[in-house]
Amino acid sequence: QVQLVESGGGLVQAGGSLRLSCAASGRTFSTYNMGWFRQAPGKEREFVATISWRGSSTYYEESVKGRFTISRDNAKNAVYLQMNNLKPEDTAVYYCAADRELFNPTLRSAVNDYDDWGQGTQVTVSS
Repeated sequence: QVQLVESGGGLVQAGGSLRLSCAASGRTFSTYNMGWFRQAPGKEREFVATISWRGSSTYYEESVKGRFTISRDNAKNAVYLQMNNLKPEDTAVYYCAADRELFNPTLRSAVNDYDDWGQGTQVTVSS
């Protein structure tokens, strides 16, 4: 199991930026694909972005393409989500997640494909 702790959420005006961080425990972090998801009040948890275990491939949900960037630093056991040009509809609790299939060549976007989750960090975008 991987312990994940998100940070960096907060309140920002529309058009602003935030950078979320996710710190992971364990020595096998660098072998897992990682993902960011979000959940708005009254809605289901949804995919935002994912990055391959080596950091060479990424995949984004359509509405965040060109605004959000996922990255990772395997030396620091960390994954990040840089969010620019934020919109009120980006308001949600953001979760970091680990796909514990080792060296998985396929980037996945379904909630059920991920094994470990952080506690989430709140992002609120005011209009």
